[in-house]
Amino acid sequence: MLKIILALLLIPLLIIPAFAEEFEQVLSSEQGTLNIGLSVESTSDSMAKLNIGWLNPMTNKIQEHIDYRVTVVKDGENIFGPIPLTHTSPGKVKIPVEFSSSGEHEVIIEMEGILFRPIPLETTVFTINVGEQTTQTSTPTETESQSSEGGGCLIATAAYGSEMAPQVQFLREIRDNTVLQTQSGTSFMTAFNTFYYTFSPTVADYERENPVFKEAVKVGLTPLLTSLTILNYVDIDTEQEMLGYGIGIIMLNIGMYFVAPAVVIIALKKRIR
Repeated sequence: MLKIILALLLIPLLIIPAFAEEFEQVLSSEQGTLNIGLSVESTSDSMAKLNIGWLNPMTNKIQEHIDYRVTVVKDGENIFGPIPLTHTSPGKVKIPVEFSSSGEHEVIIEMEGILFRPIPLETTVFTINVGEQTTQTSTPTETESQSSEGGGCLIATAAYGSEMAPQVQFLREIRDNTVLQTQSGTSFMTAFNTFYYTFSPTVADYERENPVFKEAVKVGLTPLLTSLTILNYVDIDTEQEMLGYGIGIIMLNIGMYFVAPAVVIIALKKRIR
């Protein structure tokens, strides 16, 4: 029995952080701090996903918690980005990009932070060849449109004091890089934002005025942040997977925020009687 328990305890150490997946190209960052892997996955005639991972050169494992920017250039003109400085907790991202024409493109990846610590800017430039694709007029990409429409995490920003706080960056990353990558996730966020922004400005203002309430909100957000970390360790590529994990996390939070406290209150009442 003891051997089984020890084996179970060792499982997280063996899989987190995960070994690097296979990338089509792997280059060193400007100063050699990390290696960066890049693969391109075509999703339609004009759309493709950039699969990017940051690798520890000593262990060849994914390096978690990276602050980065991405730009895609064709013939000296930006066709995508640069995106704002963004934080990835799992150390790998999938970014959808619309390519208006085929041919050679440059993918410029800038790195400015590791493990929540800023570092001098390191730039890595990849060259990719996009195949024969339908030429279209360049329009704002899906990611840029989502970022502009996604809004801010007002309550979390007020609780943690800055939009650059790791917890706020984590929530934004989950929203932009996971939830908004599927139609069901986009529909959920549209409905959620309609409800969320009816009360969040008031709550955020009260947090700034009342330090005790601010600390209480931090405590209240902890179970939510903990449950969302599940999404860092799963690949969600289909609508069914998004629905499955989404419903599971919603049910988990209902249990933590409502069912568990109700059970405790009922148990206390029985003891008092």
